[in-house]
Amino acid sequence: MTDQTMIHRPNPTDGPSVPAENARLHAPTSAPDGSSPAVGRGARVGVDIGGSKIAVLVVGADGEPCARRRSALESPDPDPAIAQIAAVIDASLSDAGLSRADVQAVGVGVPGRVDTRAGSVTFAVNLGWQQVPLGAHLEVVLGLPVVVENDVRAAAVGLHRRSAVGSADDLAYLSIGTGISAGVILGGRLHRGVRGVAGEVGHVVLDAHGPACACGLHGCFEALAAGPAIARAAREAVAAGRSTNLARIADPSAVDVFAAAAEGDEVALGIVADVGRWVARGVHALVLAYDVELVVIGGGVSRAGEPFLRAIEAGLAATRAASPFADELLGGTAVRLLPEDVEPGTWGAVALVENTSRRVAGPARGRTTVEEVVARETEA
Repeated sequence: MTDQTMIHRPNPTDGPSVPAENARLHAPTSAPDGSSPAVGRGARVGVDIGGSKIAVLVVGADGEPCARRRSALESPDPDPAIAQIAAVIDASLSDAGLSRADVQAVGVGVPGRVDTRAGSVTFAVNLGWQQVPLGAHLEVVLGLPVVVENDVRAAAVGLHRRSAVGSADDLAYLSIGTGISAGVILGGRLHRGVRGVAGEVGHVVLDAHGPACACGLHGCFEALAAGPAIARAAREAVAAGRSTNLARIADPSAVDVFAAAAEGDEVALGIVADVGRWVARGVHALVLAYDVELVVIGGGVSRAGEPFLRAIEAGLAATRAASPFADELLGGTAVRLLPEDVEPGTWGAVALVENTSRRVAGPARGRTTVEEVVARETEA
């Protein structure tokens, strides 16, 4: 076999550090007129919406972070959720000593299918949203330009823009959590595909005889290696009467499986090995499809850290040993876990609007698309 696949453990010095959840980070320098030119008059706001949280990052015109907040999502219903998003943005701006008048634009990453031209969330399972015109509603509430994108794709843009986990113009950010999806950067630009579903590798079938997936197929990547799939494997092992410490837990989660594996539990170790093999196959598929030089693995499951990484390493080694072509292909690809102190979601949302011009908000105004923003960024 040729040189080992370049698997890198997170380095604590990689990427921006994450201070307290709600904090003012960058003291503005006052101008003679009392304004804050270092951060205002061109500040940008990045919002990362999850199934249970709203995270906001305010970045000044100088590119430095000046405030961030993270709040529990109080209601998934669109109207109260939008009102809360605006409130968290306002609180974050207040933390930074800024107001909406200082903001150039707002970028929003949201889980699910997104029509970037309309700024609408067409389908978000975790939020229960369908056809929600998030961008237009936020623009009316805030009086600011808003760009909306899928959260994983936004994170990929952020990783590329900031070189947070290595410098590469062809990279994939593979998020493994409740579901599995990837954001792909090719030639320095976000690649969305004709239907906006490029990178939806969670529904690539890896085992035709595998468990049923919510999409209607069997053996999808997501049904084999996402957080709920790991938890399901643990429950099935307990139900089958296998000897495992997981039987002591009423409803074992993926976190419990990795914890048990770290303690040497044979059943948990077997589940983790299976997951590593499936993730290795998913990484192989991404590299085959997009020919990227860097794959960054993030999401909730990646927080398992070293045990997860070792399982992926073993899976990749087995794939390379079985195929000279896979060996050559994967030998030139760096695979890294996302360091815990890197915030791809909010930084990605900020990156989406870095070159967006401020203009009067309103539903009749022409929208700025993600493709236009990323293209301007890479051509600048």
